[in-house]
Amino acid sequence: MSDEKMDIKTEKAPRPQDQTSVFVKRKRTFTLALLGVAVLFAVSAAVTEYDVIGGFESIPRAVSWMAQHFIPDAKAWSRLPYILSKLVETALMSVAVTVCAGICAFFFSLFGTKTTKTDPLIARIVRIVAAFFRNVPDVVWAMLLLFSFGQNILTGFFALFFSTFGMLTRTFIETIDEVSASCVEALYATGATSLQTVFHGVIPSSLPEIISWILYMIETNIRSSTLIGILTATGIGYLFDLYYKRMDYSSASLVVISIVILVIAIEILSNKIRKVIM
Repeated sequence: MSDEKMDIKTEKAPRPQDQTSVFVKRKRTFTLALLGVAVLFAVSAAVTEYDVIGGFESIPRAVSWMAQHFIPDAKAWSRLPYILSKLVETALMSVAVTVCAGICAFFFSLFGTKTTKTDPLIARIVRIVAAFFRNVPDVVWAMLLLFSFGQNILTGFFALFFSTFGMLTRTFIETIDEVSASCVEALYATGATSLQTVFHGVIPSSLPEIISWILYMIETNIRSSTLIGILTATGIGYLFDLYYKRMDYSSASLVVISIVILVIAIEILSNKIRKVIM
């Protein structure tokens, strides 16, 4: 009996030759991938006529120019209250967009998840709609909506809403499928209705992950809203574009610094909230 067990262990144990072949295959795959990236870079540089050496040589000059011009002066600091007001406007819009899109995405994702036992055709349609909104960038949405709403804050709101809605719908579907499956099955076994299953099973089990994704999207939308503001002439993005076109680089640098500080502060706050809820 002991001899049979030894034979089984010998068969299951990986042989040194097999391990060596695995490492060789991984090394070969990594080398081919690296060569492919290098070839792709070389072809792209040749097509676009990009001077790689000149690009690296221009880095010290660019840093020197930024050190001379992108430093806030007294005139820029006098504009700080107005810059902060636009920054708060951008942050509040990002939070409002994310919360509204998160609520809509959650209820929409319930029709696309397998956990709630939705009709497969409806679930497929929901996933296609989510993929469409997610794969169209928010900048493209802003340019399309400019023809309908013009340059105002409503255009930026809907541009961020559509892309956020698609992203959150997709992530909520995956979150509900991963987290709530066993809990929902137990509720269905006790005879609970679909509405009871959602409120007593899906929401409690997936709420921490959902809040975490919403916090992440708030950070992302604050960064995206800066670029959207340049197109829609609203918020902190418009202010940066205005100062930059005036060649008022000291004020533009103060705008950039304030955006960086806000994003870092939001990220620190989000991490603390995640530690509490997770």
